[in-house]
Amino acid sequence: GAPNVSTATAVREQHGHDESMHPCAPPDVVVWPQAVGQVQELAALCHRCRVPMVPFGTGTGLEGGVNAVQGGVCFDLSRMDAITELSLEDFSVTVEPGVTRKALNKHLRGTGLWFPVGHEG
Repeated sequence: GAPNVSTATAVREQHGHDESMHPCAPPDVVVWPQAVGQVQELAALCHRCRVPMVPFGTGTGLEGGVNAVQGGVCFDLSRMDAITELSLEDFSVTVEPGVTRKALNKHLRGTGLWFPVGHEG
């Protein structure tokens, strides 16, 4: 439905580029799945209809990987942001794809652990 699907030009353009030098190549539609089952159903539909799928996280990449050069469906995974398991014993954490580094480090605060990728020092 409407809160989880958009064909608005501004939304499509926001999801059609990252921080790279590549020009904007917007998808035809942006969807916000909120569960693995929704991703599976959407991916199966895209596969059956031979429609390109483009995953989108935060749009901060430098490679142009979110550019929908052949159109298609952009899967914005930002609403799948649960931290589902943390094991302090083996230093592992299971997260959904929308979990950001900052959110993970906030969750880890007080455990003595942190995720250092991109750490500001």
